[in-house]
Amino acid sequence: MQRDNCTLAYKRKRLGFLDRYLTVWIFTAMILGLAGGYFFPSAQNFIGSFSHDTTNIPLAAGLVLMMYPPLCKVKYNNLGVVFSNKKILTLSLVLNWIIGPVLMLILAVIFLSDKPEYMTGLIMIGLARCIAMVIVWNDLADGNREYAAGLVALNSIFQVLLYSFYAYLFTGVLLPLFGNKIPALNISIKDIAQSVAIYLGVPFTAGIITRYTLIRFKGLQWFQDRFIPAISPLTLIALLFTIIVMFAFKARSIISIPVDVLRIAVPLVLYFAIMFVLSFFAGKYIGADYGKNASIAFTATGNNFELAIAVAISTYGINSGQAFAGVVGPLVEVPALILLVRLATWLRNRYYPVN
Repeated sequence: MQRDNCTLAYKRKRLGFLDRYLTVWIFTAMILGLAGGYFFPSAQNFIGSFSHDTTNIPLAAGLVLMMYPPLCKVKYNNLGVVFSNKKILTLSLVLNWIIGPVLMLILAVIFLSDKPEYMTGLIMIGLARCIAMVIVWNDLADGNREYAAGLVALNSIFQVLLYSFYAYLFTGVLLPLFGNKIPALNISIKDIAQSVAIYLGVPFTAGIITRYTLIRFKGLQWFQDRFIPAISPLTLIALLFTIIVMFAFKARSIISIPVDVLRIAVPLVLYFAIMFVLSFFAGKYIGADYGKNASIAFTATGNNFELAIAVAISTYGINSGQAFAGVVGPLVEVPALILLVRLATWLRNRYYPVN
């Protein structure tokens, strides 16, 4: 009997050598980035010289390139299935646009009420729903690519429409209820749209054009058997490059104030853990198979740090506490999410046994 990739559980795939030791490669890249940025201070200035406005070109290139192979693999003609399942769609929207932001607000107030700049930076992270690296984490966890792509596309639309309003609501209305009076954020829809266009629009467009052009001229078999295996390693290479650049760029800040880094990291780690577990079991409760469930969990757990950092820099300045909290975000997210990829595999073995 033929199985539909979008409606039935995914087949288990065997991890290759690179994926099997992914945690090792990532932590190695983190150490190399920290060591390089700390012992060679000129590296930070060199990386910073390739910035335009609030966008760092090497980081943007790394993020776009790492998403390109997974987005080439997406079967875009199956995306309609994502939006036809109202239960999964509703759950994803509730997790992303109600539970996630509120949870981050609560954690920020609990852990950083005496550090208003860091607290605001953390809230900004919670409002920026993931549209970038979630594609990579979902793919590594063997999640449903079509569902991930559909949910990410939906999040990008909501992000453009809601981020400005949410920024005002959470910093100007909700935060004062906890006794913290901070000037409300004022960010335009244009700024949000620019971030979405760079970090999602570019790789999405490249993936769609590549897929349909090559399949038309070379055939589906060649595309799946020759092209996809050839470009797949680009995801890991670009991911490791991005990690090295991120850690090198902020190495001295991270090492000079480790206590501040730790204070920002603790609520972030709790956020990732709570959101992932809550999302996974909520997805299982409504009957989602593993592939769809992984997509629900990772899209709800990840955050768009690129947007949060850009907003913090443009609003408060590059040396602000809000911007520093934004930078600490992806440094925590990378190891946390790769551990959650491992957790997803364990949960699959535990709750989705092979028949």
